[in-house]
Amino acid sequence: MDVAALIKRIENRRDYAGQIEWLEELPSREGRFAEPASPLPESIQRLLAARGAQRLYVHQVDALEAARDGRDLVVITGTASGKTLCYNLPILEASLQGPDARSLCLFPTKALAQDQLKGLLELVSGDPQVAAAVRPGVYDGDTPTAQRRRIRNEANVVLSNPDMLHAAILPYHPKWSTFFAELKYVVIDEVHTYRGILGAHASAVLRRLMRVCEHYGSRPTFLAASATIANPGELTSRLIGRDVTVIDDDGSPRGKKHFVLWNPTPLGVDSLARRSASDDAVTWLIEAMHAGGQALAFTRTRQAAELIQRYAREQLERDHSPLATQVRAYRGGYLPNERRQIEDDLFAGRLRGIASTNALELGIDIGSLDAAILVGYPGTIASTWQQAGRSGRRQDDSLAVLVAGNEPVDQYLLRNPRYFFAQTPEHAVVDPDNPYVLAKHLKAAAFELPLTPADLDRFGPLAPPIAGALHDEAQLALVGDAYYCPGGQNPTVGVSLRHMSDNTFSIVCKTAQNAGRDLYASGAPSRIRDGFEVIANVDSISAPELVYPEAVYLHAGETFLVRELDLEGKVAYVERRETDYYTQAVLESNVLVTGPRAQGDAVRCAQLGYGDVDVSWQTVAFKKIKFNTKENIGLGPVDIPAQNLATTAVWLVPDDTVRAAMKDEGLRNSEGCCGLRNLAVVALPLVAMCDSRDLGGVVDSKNLGRSTVILYDRYPGGLGYCEKGFQRITELLAICLDMVRDCPCPDGCPSCVGLPNLRPAIHSDPDLTRGHPIPNKHATRRLLELLTGDGVDHQAAESVVEEKESPNSLHESPQTSG
Repeated sequence: MDVAALIKRIENRRDYAGQIEWLEELPSREGRFAEPASPLPESIQRLLAARGAQRLYVHQVDALEAARDGRDLVVITGTASGKTLCYNLPILEASLQGPDARSLCLFPTKALAQDQLKGLLELVSGDPQVAAAVRPGVYDGDTPTAQRRRIRNEANVVLSNPDMLHAAILPYHPKWSTFFAELKYVVIDEVHTYRGILGAHASAVLRRLMRVCEHYGSRPTFLAASATIANPGELTSRLIGRDVTVIDDDGSPRGKKHFVLWNPTPLGVDSLARRSASDDAVTWLIEAMHAGGQALAFTRTRQAAELIQRYAREQLERDHSPLATQVRAYRGGYLPNERRQIEDDLFAGRLRGIASTNALELGIDIGSLDAAILVGYPGTIASTWQQAGRSGRRQDDSLAVLVAGNEPVDQYLLRNPRYFFAQTPEHAVVDPDNPYVLAKHLKAAAFELPLTPADLDRFGPLAPPIAGALHDEAQLALVGDAYYCPGGQNPTVGVSLRHMSDNTFSIVCKTAQNAGRDLYASGAPSRIRDGFEVIANVDSISAPELVYPEAVYLHAGETFLVRELDLEGKVAYVERRETDYYTQAVLESNVLVTGPRAQGDAVRCAQLGYGDVDVSWQTVAFKKIKFNTKENIGLGPVDIPAQNLATTAVWLVPDDTVRAAMKDEGLRNSEGCCGLRNLAVVALPLVAMCDSRDLGGVVDSKNLGRSTVILYDRYPGGLGYCEKGFQRITELLAICLDMVRDCPCPDGCPSCVGLPNLRPAIHSDPDLTRGHPIPNKHATRRLLELLTGDGVDHQAAESVVEEKESPNSLHESPQTSG
């Protein structure tokens, strides 16, 4: 695909009005090579030569030498830089040198493990000696029972995922005794994804793994690979509890990349709200397909992926283009066989355009794409470069387009492109001390082996009191000084590593032969009634927000009407129904501060705190939204029980000095707090490597008697995001002030102080988050100036008169979050 010609074609369109705010051309570079201190075995050299890799890049040699020395390591280099060889070469060498050597390769998804097995088999096929020495196998939830014993007993390279290690390998370690006794390497691929809830769980799982290995007399070396983040060494070290060597001298070549920052046009002459990012992404997707390229549009929500597929296909059909059948959506919730078919079609070139959530951000080999279109800022600098790197995976020219949304961070980055292209990726945050997570894994560890005081030390300072509490609740038994799991039942059953809840709902539809029958009549709740088949799955926290009765569920471009949500049976019953609208949940929420942990003095004129909170939220209604026009055509009620969450939060309470100063200027402190809340939720991901969807926020006056900005982690026990905000509050407030100052709007807009999409993002259309009142921009700016010390009148502050405002004057909960 001629990238320059495509950009020129876009600029020559009749609807082009200068939307390209910035074009950055990232130059190509040559590869840099090195030689290992001791040559690789000749058989490995032969298979590398067969792949056209006669020489190794410098980072590949650095990783090989560290692995040979037995040093735990993490490789942090760009997309398509050959990171896979950084761990495959030590594994192949060990397999040739010692036939008993074992390796365990962990990937964050089953699809990635299958893809890596395919790549490994292709690699070793280049030499018969290596092919005979390496016996790989995938051991995951899709592995047939008949094959599992063979893999346990015969495979010397096992590819799996942390979920399988947690639930199906470690609890049954006696069956794996030979494997664990000879385990030499443990690979953690895509280690940057092990943050947040997955990172907290994975840290405990890896400690359980090392404990089992010690039991069998082995101490494996960890080989990790990561996308570009600010703290790969710290993250990996926190995951495994050991020091690591960072390999970051990227020697790989790359082609020239054209990176476009695109700002959709305003909706009107005096409007700062802009056209839908999804609509403009459809234009780029179709134009790239017409130019002969393969293009991938990354969306932040599942619903947006479905809508882009629908709109692109409809437009191509109107143009009578044969490309209409070559567009698909790809997202979580699809069944495994459907996802793999899409991956195969994309790799083979049968698909030319795809709209995906970040499910395709990871390194699944889907071939060489020509264009990556980012529909809105992905949430982190690291994810932005990871998604942009999916195009141009060879040395050809490639295109990346960031189509900005109305969100404050999107517009901030487009107004500051130099900041974006020079910015260091964020720090990945993982909290291995989450008490809710630890409790589950301490029970699992006690089931696997007696849990001694030395073992508890491995799990951190909170482990002893948590184990004691579990004993008091009769969930652990104490014999001597060791804890045991009573009852003999595997405690990992039903414990998810990836969700707040450990339960999954099935979304089911009538089978074809029952299409004309009414099978939705009530009856005793059951897991799945006869005559239905599963078409997708969703976690139990999201289910009441996605598949409530009368909701329209989007799947593979089709619309399904939810007829019933069986909360007890955990099944959503849907039927195929052609509709001209889709639905959006309306939520209410409430936050209660229950236990302050720390106070800070980093913010002048404000009380700063961090601690425990209880959050409740509920789906109370839904909107009907017309396709294409996004017109709200109706509102319906929803009667579903509230959900509750005990988590951690950071809060900020402007003091009387601030309140009086703002009152003297005719500004309301409560309005400023609302604007600050909205800004802080989208700015915190620039400080901590999280997503605004991981956060919630309210402005509340019931807890502390005056308007309080509260940000909280959306996971039980917290994941360290708001703690990072507490620690770096000065930097966070400075970013918020820059955002509101830089926005050209006169009074406030969705691109600065307007309400961001706080919850539930993965099921929402991001174009529908503009319907709430926009706080006063001037109040928000003045509040931030007072809090940061920019513009404070100190003499006036000394003669403050307390503002006469009811202590319960404002509680922002219904539309803000959950």
